[in-house]
Amino acid sequence: MKYVYILQSLAAEEHFYTGITDDLDARLFWATRRFVPASISRMIRKLKSGQFRLYSRKKDASSGKRRNLGTFSSLEQAKKHEREVQYFKRH
Repeated sequence: MKYVYILQSLAAEEHFYTGITDDLDARLFWATRRFVPASISRMIRKLKSGQFRLYSRKKDASSGKRRNLGTFSSLEQAKKHEREVQYFKRH
């Protein structure tokens, strides 16, 4: 049986996520967990100054380096900005 769902974001209550799944319990489990995907954790690096820097996921073809997307005073701020960047890319 297929389930269609609508989830409301806890971080930004004006955002909703829709989808379809066979296993509703598993989907709700992953939707309610507070975890950082490995791809995000690799893109946020702690600097010697104690700040955190966010880098783009893709490397620049000419330089072979990742683009600096900002420096933040806390890890939570960097994660929030990464979520905002990903939301903006998809909407």
